[in-house]
Amino acid sequence: MLDWTDRHYRYFARLITRHSWLYTEMVTTGALLHGDVGRHLRYHEAEHPIALQLGGSEPAELAQCARLAQQWGYDEVNLNVGCPSERVQKGAFGACLMAEPQLVADCVKAMRDVVDIDVTVKHRIGIDHIDSYDYMREFVDTVAEAGCRTFIVHARNAILKGLSPKENREIPPLKYDYVYRLKQERPELEIIINGGIKNNAEIAGHLQHVDGVMVGREAYHNPYLMAGWDADFYGDASPVLSRGKVVEALLPYVAERLQDGSSVRHIARHVLGLFHGEPGGRQWRRLLSDAKELKDADESLFIRALLATQGQPVC
Repeated sequence: MLDWTDRHYRYFARLITRHSWLYTEMVTTGALLHGDVGRHLRYHEAEHPIALQLGGSEPAELAQCARLAQQWGYDEVNLNVGCPSERVQKGAFGACLMAEPQLVADCVKAMRDVVDIDVTVKHRIGIDHIDSYDYMREFVDTVAEAGCRTFIVHARNAILKGLSPKENREIPPLKYDYVYRLKQERPELEIIINGGIKNNAEIAGHLQHVDGVMVGREAYHNPYLMAGWDADFYGDASPVLSRGKVVEALLPYVAERLQDGSSVRHIARHVLGLFHGEPGGRQWRRLLSDAKELKDADESLFIRALLATQGQPVC
């Protein structure tokens, strides 16, 4: 979800679901240790509960970054062992760490030694031609010995050579049964399933077998899917904001960010899917992705786009 689940998207998502955990895009240890920490770590208080996802493979560097996560008030730090991109592989982290379970365990221990917040791992079921259930279970067992209690399992293999990141999300077959079995055999661990999950019925079905469900791209492209989550999965029957009310609630945030130096373009790209499958959705997307409209725009552009979804003239 690199370049997708930034702070603007997360604030927007929080307007739709109060309780779901939000994860940052992956931030590399190098970016934090040698770059602008504030740019990578700042977030709005409304985003809690929020987890910082890290990319790295040096235990000492990850420990420094985990300490930063706790200092900045994050509720969890998550190690990415699932990203298959070539850029990530060149950094010797992401999915290629599936081949080095002891190193992952060392990374987890180094982080747990310096923070009180949860340290979790997101991983694949295997790597390249290795896709046996036993391999995944042994990976989890090794990392669990270092104190990790929560595993977010993308139920596909990662093919490091020959497939693009997009193809890695589509071509390797989903093996949800591996994740179900892992929970059955390791009931003391929190097991969260990820990969190819597109609607609330599927989420409910998975929750019959595992502790949690992570939804990525569907929650981005069809964000109002999240509107039923608080009631259906957290027992919170509080009224849900309509799409129009979500837009209205977003306006003060947009005005604040414009004062900080952000542009409407930075925020608008994350909300294009709000009217996914709804009448007026095309008009909403057209107005908020039009370069001429976005140039020098302020928060009023969102109101104009909302009016356009209702068939009202926009001038």
